[in-house]
Amino acid sequence: MRYFNGFSLIGEEIFFKEQLIKSDFAVAGFSYGAIKAFEYVYETSNRVDRLILLSPAFFQNHKRSFIRTQLRYYRANEEAYREQFLENVAYPSRIDLRAYLEKGTIDELEALLSYHWDRDKIKAVLGRGVTIEVYIGEEDKIVNADKSFEFFKELVPCYFIKGVGHLLQQ
Repeated sequence: MRYFNGFSLIGEEIFFKEQLIKSDFAVAGFSYGAIKAFEYVYETSNRVDRLILLSPAFFQNHKRSFIRTQLRYYRANEEAYREQFLENVAYPSRIDLRAYLEKGTIDELEALLSYHWDRDKIKAVLGRGVTIEVYIGEEDKIVNADKSFEFFKELVPCYFIKGVGHLLQQ
């Protein structure tokens, strides 16, 4: 399986053992990594049978001012931004994610905040026979879980998991 990490994270795939499958023809990604996984599958000519999107970064329901504010906070104090980010990713669990921290860049943050999920691109991937599954935590503090679920459920199997957040852990 090919896996794409979330923003500022590495090795966090250990938290998704229930959702991930062992297959040479599966691709998965968490949060920002879900964007990268989707784009990889969209662009590749390699065989992919299943695409697993774990808490995909979904900000297209936010105004541009939200994105500017997030980038401003990041530029003002990267360390404080990352600390709050890791806390929000882990919520409602008390998992300490500092061991999984990989310094992300402002360009990556802007890319994930500005990404627009395109229905036609999703349909094109589905048209190639790829099964897409989306997992969203009800208590997500990173994205608006309801808006994300509303978007994806119309297109692909989407699992809205009660009592968990962005990391899909209690």
